Amino acid sequence: MLNSNFLAQTGKIFLQIIGKIIYFPIWWYSLGFGRLIKSAGRFWRNQERSLGFLVWVKNIFVPMYGQRDWMGRIISFVVRLVQIIARGIALLFWSLILILILLLWLVFPFLLIVATIFQLIAV
Repeated sequence: MLNSNFLAQTGKIFLQIIGKIIYFPIWWYSLGFGRLIKSAGRFWRNQERSLGFLVWVKNIFVPMYGQRDWMGRIISFVVRLVQIIARGIALLFWSLILILILLLWLVFPFLLIVATIFQLIAV
């Protein structure tokens, strides 16, 4: 009785392990990638908010410190334009980093398989 129960449980565990191994690539490219995209989107929105990029864009023509003369408007416009360009470059940097992470997520299993094959060939 003990042996048959042990063999049955071992078989179930073995089938669960095989099932998880087969399901892993499906999860990696569907649910896992979807979660990564959501996380990357939240990170990008937080970076945009911390940089205040849209606030600077919305207020580009609003004079700073309430100076409504033409010189105050020109200086405010130039200062805000420089800020928008600098913050846009920072946002572009984070966008490129996130795209690189997403591409690495997609390519990583293939790189792992290739590395494993090279290790097995070297042995």
